[in-house]
This record gives sequence, C-alpha cells and structure tokens, in this order.
Amino acid sequence: MGFINLDIEAVEAYVANHLRLFISMAVGLLVFVGLIAVSIFFIAVRGAEQTMVPDIRGKELTEALLELQVKELYPQISLRYSQSSRDKGQILEQEPPAGAIVKAGRRVRLVVSRGVLVNTVEDYRGRDLNEVRMDIQAVFAESPGQEITLKEPFMYEYSDEAPGIILQQKPEPGSGVSGSVVLEFVVSRGPENTVITVPRFTGLTIPAALAEIGRTGVDFVFSLRPSREGEEGEMVVYQEPPAETQAPSNTRIELLVNSPPELPEGEIFGLFSYAMPQNPYPLALRLEALLPGGERVELVSVLYRGGDFTVPYRLPAGTVLILSMLNRELYRETLNTAENPDPLSLDQL
Repeated sequence: MGFINLDIEAVEAYVANHLRLFISMAVGLLVFVGLIAVSIFFIAVRGAEQTMVPDIRGKELTEALLELQVKELYPQISLRYSQSSRDKGQILEQEPPAGAIVKAGRRVRLVVSRGVLVNTVEDYRGRDLNEVRMDIQAVFAESPGQEITLKEPFMYEYSDEAPGIILQQKPEPGSGVSGSVVLEFVVSRGPENTVITVPRFTGLTIPAALAEIGRTGVDFVFSLRPSREGEEGEMVVYQEPPAETQAPSNTRIELLVNSPPELPEGEIFGLFSYAMPQNPYPLALRLEALLPGGERVELVSVLYRGGDFTVPYRLPAGTVLILSMLNRELYRETLNTAENPDPLSLDQL
C-alpha cells in the first residue's frame, strides 16, 4: 500500500507541474495577442500618410490616372456630355479639389467628358475640311440616334483663304439637329491665277529634288532615262518649265531623272507610279519604304492635287512601298528584282 501512495503522489505532482506550464503558456499567448492588437490599433489610429490632390481638370483621362497613381489616390469615374466635341476624354470636374490634403488611398471622384450631345449644328466655317470630316465622324459615333452626312461632291470657289478651308455651310450654324442632317459645304480652292517662280531642280539628286518639292508644294511628274557617258547617275537632268521662270501655281513641272550607271546586286532602281483621282485642292500624300530589315523610311511627303503620282527610288529588293493620304494607307507594293522596270528611253530630251 505504501508503494501505491507514492505513485499517486508522483502522478499528482506531475499533473500539477504540467498544469502550471500550460497556464503559463496560455497567459503568455494572451499577452502576445494583446500586444499585436494594441499595435494594430495604434497603426489604425495613426492612419495613412497624407498627400495633396493634384489638379487634373482639363487633362486626358490616361494622364490623370497616372498622376493619381503617383499620389496613391484612387479614381471613381463618371461620364457626362460636355459642350464641345474637343473635350472628349478629358476631366471636367474632380472632388476633392486640387490642393486638398487627404490620406493616401482616398478615392477621387472624376467627371469625364464623353463628348458632345449634338442638338445644334456647329459653325464649321474657317476650318479645314479634312479636320471637320474627322471630327464629325468621331462625334456622331458617340451619339446614338443622330447622324450627320456630308453632301458630296463639295462646291468649290476661289478665295483668299487657303485651299480646303470651309467658306459657307448649310444648314446655318446654330440650326437644330433632329435625327439625320445633310451638311453642305462651300470650300476654298485658294487664290485664283496666282503665279510662282519655278524652283531649280536640274542638277539635284533625287532626295534633294523630293525635299524641294515638299518645301515648295509645286505640282510634279517624274520620268526616267538611262545615264549617258560622263553623267553622274540619279540626278535631275532636265525640267520643264525651266528654273526661275514665272508660271501659274497649278503648273505641273516635268522632271527627268537618269538611272545609275551601275546598280549593286540586290538593289532596284525604278519609278513608283500610282494614278490618283483629281482633287479640287491638294491633299497630304506620303510615300514610305518599309525596308527588309523592318526600318520604315519616308521618301516624300507632299500636298498633291491628283493625277499620276510618280517618284523615283533606289531600294533593296523586298522593300515594301506604302502610299498614304491623310494618314490612311491607299496602296502598297513589294519591290522584286524580277519586276524591276526598265527606264523610259527619252534620248530626245
């Protein structure tokens, strides 16, 4: 019986020791959790860092969002029609206002223009026809149930305004818009019977001649002939009318270019030609070369009235020529050696 009493006392002592250990661990855990809770409380009380709200009114939405991101602010966006189509995509209002001091993470309410809800005809007089055409397409794409079309062909008349400027319109500015509207324009041809001094092209290289055409805006047409003995190739060897003479501003200047005496393997010399419809006034035309390596090079950028558009070139085989008008691609052509055109024989000149 003595042994039994000893065993019971040992068990009781063992249990008492572990119970005290368990209670100590539980108290320590509670203290640790309490410290964490107190820390979180004080962090929450202190709050986020403060920042100044930037002024983003009048800016494009993308630019405004980047500025808010830098300040650790978040947008809340709503859309609203505005008074002008040019406001589309811009910030009209913001709340809080610019300069307010707020906590980082605050939401900033933005009112963004969705363009203009058209109920009257705008005043397009004095504006460029191509710019107006693009504006009208953009505005009415965002105006369900409304449509405005341009009556073509347009009426043109000579004036002191630059070619392409709208002189008159019908319906008149301020007329009400209800459903579909057909808009008629009278467009400037530019001054009548203006005279220019013909630039000098003879003796210029092809790139120099193209640069002079782009600078002066003269009408032009190129042709090719083989090089003659003693000539340096790829030069303008003849022009009509002659340089320094007086001619009407719409005179087409004929430029004759000779071919290179020798052409390295893999290169092509030729004459790009594209039949353009006649326009009442010159339009922006650009010819670019997309080289086999992926580089894109502008060969010429001009204002062109229409007719056969011709440009001489010397480029690597496999180059793609790209013709664009008003930043819209019209035509592309790949240069292959087998299709290298023979220069025109104009020995009589």
